[in-house]
Amino acid sequence: MNDVLEATSPATSLSGPATCVTKVELRVSCKALLDRDTLNKSDPCVILMVQNDGQWIELDRTEVIKSNLHPVFGKVFSLDYYFEEVQKLRFEVYDIHGTHSIGTRDDDFLGGVECTLGQIVAQKKMVKPLLLKYGKYAGKSTITVHAEEISGNNGYVELSFCAKKLDDKDLFSKSDPFLEIYRINDDETEQLVYRTEVIKNNLNPVWEPFKVSLISLCSCDEDRKLKCLVWDHDSRGKHDFIGEFYATFREMQKISSGNKVSWDCMNPKYKQKKRNYKNSGVVILTDLKLHRVYSFLDYIMGGCQIHFTVAIDFTASNGDPRNSCSLHYINPYQPNEYLKALIAVGEICQDYDSDKRFSALGFGARIPPNYEVSHDFAINFNPEDDECEEIQGVVEAYQNCLPKIQLYGPTNVAPIINRLAKVAAGDGNIKDASRYHILLILTDGVVTDMADTREAIVRASYQPLSIIIVGVGNADFTDMQILDGDDGVLRSPKGEPVLRDIVQFVPFRDFKTASPAALAKCVLAEVPSQVVEYFSHKAISPMSPMRDLPTPILSPVATTPTE
Repeated sequence: MNDVLEATSPATSLSGPATCVTKVELRVSCKALLDRDTLNKSDPCVILMVQNDGQWIELDRTEVIKSNLHPVFGKVFSLDYYFEEVQKLRFEVYDIHGTHSIGTRDDDFLGGVECTLGQIVAQKKMVKPLLLKYGKYAGKSTITVHAEEISGNNGYVELSFCAKKLDDKDLFSKSDPFLEIYRINDDETEQLVYRTEVIKNNLNPVWEPFKVSLISLCSCDEDRKLKCLVWDHDSRGKHDFIGEFYATFREMQKISSGNKVSWDCMNPKYKQKKRNYKNSGVVILTDLKLHRVYSFLDYIMGGCQIHFTVAIDFTASNGDPRNSCSLHYINPYQPNEYLKALIAVGEICQDYDSDKRFSALGFGARIPPNYEVSHDFAINFNPEDDECEEIQGVVEAYQNCLPKIQLYGPTNVAPIINRLAKVAAGDGNIKDASRYHILLILTDGVVTDMADTREAIVRASYQPLSIIIVGVGNADFTDMQILDGDDGVLRSPKGEPVLRDIVQFVPFRDFKTASPAALAKCVLAEVPSQVVEYFSHKAISPMSPMRDLPTPILSPVATTPTE
């Protein structure tokens, strides 16, 4: 019958409900604002604008702080955060006169600044100078924006309960007790959280430890009431009630400071009828272990840098770059598909790399000075330093290298994957969450060295690395779907599976008529979970976690993050 009881327990998923977006809270303050008032100091207010389809729209505004050039605003801006999108924000500071309406006079405008939400969360605390119109500095005025992730999933707890001197409900043997825990919801309904196994013939039962997410246990509310019931199990289902007690997660946490946490198990009927009734036994919490589930933003806001590398296919199948039909043709009026894909993905990734320097590699070409075929070369032709300044630097290096190389072949990508995996392995040996790598491979055809590529990906899956492959042109990319583990686990030629799915393949033609943001959203959608999965597998916590749980963190736990 124990098995039946366990089978009826509700599912207690450790990762909580899956959501596609994370909430971020922004807190704003300013320093050294311009003084626009003759008799008093400025009365500042900050307006938050978001860009939607090229238009700036007001999302929210702070309160007005009277006569203050160094305001700290109490208003908190709450935004949905998407890693795979460029979310452009603009903060505008105004001196407000009397009402909350914004004046049209230039002297009401104290300064503004544009940035992306990605830039703010990557820095955690962003300080920028305020600018007036035409890029002129607003004196020494600055704005500071603090970001904090608001996550519904704060991990899970492992609880161990026992009981002493429970009432004996059986005539010829002792009670067979089990414990039920219910969460009391805001509408006073009761939700079963967990039901223990039955301990046969024992008035001093010790139940097995169990794990439950904080979402399930108390909706992440430490003071939410929990109703706990103890029953004597009956094989016919007519269980005898022994007693009940009420608890909160806050009470349970007192055990962490060495206090004994116990509750009298009370039967209200006995208490009413029996004058000397004390209790129907005592239930004791013997152990509580709290495990933290980290999210992607915990790692990013803890200081993790995303290092971005692009690898470009220069095989002959792309066509002569001097010919307008070539995939590498440089049209002065419109970027080619390689550039479109590079810019769309690179603009997202650059917000998460503080030095804004990106490695740019090529493969499948004969390169100067000896014009030998290379499947791993720096497109700036500097083997000592393959990095370019910002995405624009990568674009310029790409355009400059095209006339100097001879497109050749075959399409071998394993050498570059192995190279990046080796670099990432060096970072992986550092036992902190300081760096993660994204490799963007842009190719016009199916890879020639498929066996070596599969082997390279399996090896790379053990390193802090994600691989994005964008298929450019109209080739048949059916075989490339094998590398993307969505249709089954990718294996090496010897049958060894990847440790984790790190490859995302997308044909560019599916996005030809879509916006660059749509492409970026698709190819980067899996990156946050891949980052969390890697560091969780290694049991590596963020370098400076954003939110501390009330008891010591015992271990990070793998989960799909809430991004």
